[in-house]
Amino acid sequence: MAPPPRLTIEQLRADIESGVVDTVVVAFTDMQGRLQGKRLHGHYFLDHALGQGTEGCNYLLTVDVEMNTVDGYAMTSWERGYGDMVFEMDLATLRRTPGAAHSATVQCDLIWPDDKGPVVQSPRAVLKAQVAKAAELGQVAYCGTELEFMVFEDSFDAAWDRGYVGLTPANRYNVDYSILGGDRVEPLLREIRNEMYTAGMVVESAKGECNFGQHEIGFLFDEVVPTCDNHVVYRNAAKEIAARRGQSITFMAKFDEREGSSCHIHLSLRGADGSTSFADASREHGHSEMFDHFIAGILATMREFTYFYAPNINSYKRFANGSFAPTAVSWGHDNRTCALRVVGHGAGIRVENRLGGGDVNPYLAVAAMMAGGMHGIEEQLELEPPFEGNAYTSDKVRVPKTLHEARDLLDASTLARRLLGDEVIDHYVNAADVEIAAFDAFVTDWERRRGFERL
Repeated sequence: MAPPPRLTIEQLRADIESGVVDTVVVAFTDMQGRLQGKRLHGHYFLDHALGQGTEGCNYLLTVDVEMNTVDGYAMTSWERGYGDMVFEMDLATLRRTPGAAHSATVQCDLIWPDDKGPVVQSPRAVLKAQVAKAAELGQVAYCGTELEFMVFEDSFDAAWDRGYVGLTPANRYNVDYSILGGDRVEPLLREIRNEMYTAGMVVESAKGECNFGQHEIGFLFDEVVPTCDNHVVYRNAAKEIAARRGQSITFMAKFDEREGSSCHIHLSLRGADGSTSFADASREHGHSEMFDHFIAGILATMREFTYFYAPNINSYKRFANGSFAPTAVSWGHDNRTCALRVVGHGAGIRVENRLGGGDVNPYLAVAAMMAGGMHGIEEQLELEPPFEGNAYTSDKVRVPKTLHEARDLLDASTLARRLLGDEVIDHYVNAADVEIAAFDAFVTDWERRRGFERL
């Protein structure tokens, strides 16, 4: 059964007039992959914001995770006065707000006032630039994101007060694919699934994962921008729904010493007429030449683009041997030890990038994959043979081990700058610098336990 149709402005108007809806969330996605914006009263939205728009401070694309203003960004600063950006509403994203019965949500692009063009550093703009490049090649990109998370019985406030230590996971043991284990968390997962369906997403399934309290909810693939729009709405709504139930959810890439939470990204191209671009039954393995070049391009740019797949200090804790998180720059057929895993056949053939964690910004990660893949197509890069066996113990080149290493690779990459532009690269290199400096200045609990008495 198809999901409910997306909310139209005519239906929203009727719902606001009747009192069914009284609030409209106007939001964009920031560097950290979070929804930022405003809640507008429904009648104000109809009478003013819909025609006149709304704005927000441009510092929202230059803050750290804790919303601190930081130096080093070209697009805004204290010296430039921290002016506004215009929230340009994309009415195609209008939907019921999942988990909020009397609310609707619309997602936005960011543009500079006085028609000065898009804010090119914004994640949605970075991805849309790659969508435009694909269109020049006569291609449309589709993807699906498999986002894992951990559920705790503690509320977000209780977890904060406890310093996120000693929390109680919703499952006490490994429940990977366990129907019994999933049932323990089913009231929460069912509510999330149903709310996402009501918001226009095609829900596939929910399943348990390996870490304690770890689960995944999957959705049907779509064109890349709608998929990423859905991803950030889902991640935000899942937390809000859990919070109302007195529980909490984390999408951290690595919460503890056990398995981390991934965000595997499945990506494929189709012709503008809907034809399959990656399949060719006459060639070995059923790959088209374009698919081979595409994979080769992602591999060739993987180390330089790792920042976009692993944007935080914590992201790199997930890259551990034998953990189902990749450490080797390699590809294989249905081989989960490789960074790139080719799955499916015929029209369903696609590449799965296993590098990203639950903390990934989907727009940036998908944009990096597309940029690398299309570079491979344009340069007709030759694809190395598929890796067979255990890539963890192979002699393949390794992905960066730290954010610092990934930052330096991105900054020094002339290819990354050519594919994504200096403005984008400089912006996100500075974001990495901010994260690194914040961590380097912090004294951790590990250091105190290790050195307070014994050193």
